[in-house]
Amino acid sequence: MRLTSTAFEDQGAIPAEYTCDGEDVSPPLRIAGIPETTQTLVVIIDDPDAPGGTWDHWVAFNIAPTTEIPRAVGALGTAGVNSFGNTGYGGPCPPSGTHRYVHQVYALDIELGLGEGAAKDEVLAELQGHVLAEARLTGLYSR
Repeated sequence: MRLTSTAFEDQGAIPAEYTCDGEDVSPPLRIAGIPETTQTLVVIIDDPDAPGGTWDHWVAFNIAPTTEIPRAVGALGTAGVNSFGNTGYGGPCPPSGTHRYVHQVYALDIELGLGEGAAKDEVLAELQGHVLAEARLTGLYSR
């Protein structure tokens, strides 16, 4: 599987409109090579460079298989909780320096038995043994 965006290249700069310094909306994502037997997708965006440990910016699961996630998408599958304490997308907002924002998509052979507000750790535990394919796209942002 391959994950790309029309907004930025892998290891490239994330435009401010997708961050707390701009509109704070989710970037457009394209997913290629989804296995035919995929039942659902999971999308996770996190910042491994956050001072207190990895910061979760978006957790969404039980997403119907799709090749495109549009810019500023509202609802996306079942919303998990991010590190801001909200469901949905929360854009990059690093306190200092350049941070990496890892966009991950997983193709699963099941629907996860979790409800809205599940944490990333719960989602990752539940998907074990059910990942058909995965892909990553890393964007950079500094203020």
